[in-house]
Amino acid sequence: MAKGRKGRQRDTGKGAARGPALPGIPGGLDAVFGVHAVRALLERGDAPRVLWVQEGEAQQRLAEMVDRARQGGARIELRSRDELDRLAREAAHQGVVAFTAPLAFESEASLWFKLEAWPHEAPPLLLVLDGVTDVHNFGACLRSADAAGVHGVIVPKDKAAPLNATVRKVACGAAESLPVYQVTNLARALARLKESGIWITGTAGEAEAQLFDADFCGPTALVMGAEGKGMRRLTREACDGLVKLPMAGSVSSLNVSVATGICLFEAVRQRRGAGG
Repeated sequence: MAKGRKGRQRDTGKGAARGPALPGIPGGLDAVFGVHAVRALLERGDAPRVLWVQEGEAQQRLAEMVDRARQGGARIELRSRDELDRLAREAAHQGVVAFTAPLAFESEASLWFKLEAWPHEAPPLLLVLDGVTDVHNFGACLRSADAAGVHGVIVPKDKAAPLNATVRKVACGAAESLPVYQVTNLARALARLKESGIWITGTAGEAEAQLFDADFCGPTALVMGAEGKGMRRLTREACDGLVKLPMAGSVSSLNVSVATGICLFEAVRQRRGAGG
């Protein structure tokens, strides 16, 4: 890859619902809710082991998806809306729930291999999450990253949310389609990214530079820290520069997933303007 810079008790999501136990829930599998998330599974060739489909109108509406899942070896079970509601709780299941093997993080070695043999025309755009342990925030960050065309997300082995069923539910398919790399030592990984020609931009409320002054057109890794504590010291020291969001109101900070979306789409705006 070219080294030059162009331009510049908590819910664990295991699927258990309060009230009467739901019969027939496959053990050891994650529940994936909703049309988009289930379609993402099928498009990557990861057919679920079991597919619950709401009986009635949903059977007709989801007939193509059901056929595709069946061809992949999934066992199809018709369930009532009440059963799906109880399993999904507040999630919008849209008449379909897939049960599949839990997701695994991509290895650190696969990250370096991908960067060495960079397969895309556009320069890398990576998202780094330091200390984001809340599964809902993690899932929302993945959803924004996927929408913004991020090439991969990097998380540390410690102080990071798991890739569990709740994350998959919130991410709405992004957890299945977006590679999430787990690294042993984040500061060391950031140093190696620099050696690969990637510029590291961290976000911090006390930064002097504003987000819109940053240059995201070249190979970029955007680092977002946990709410409240922000980035850890070694992570901050590994950044080439720090930026902040312009805050005009009375609040001093935004939810990390909201801030992530704003920052990533500023990168999208710049790259489109530069023809990237």
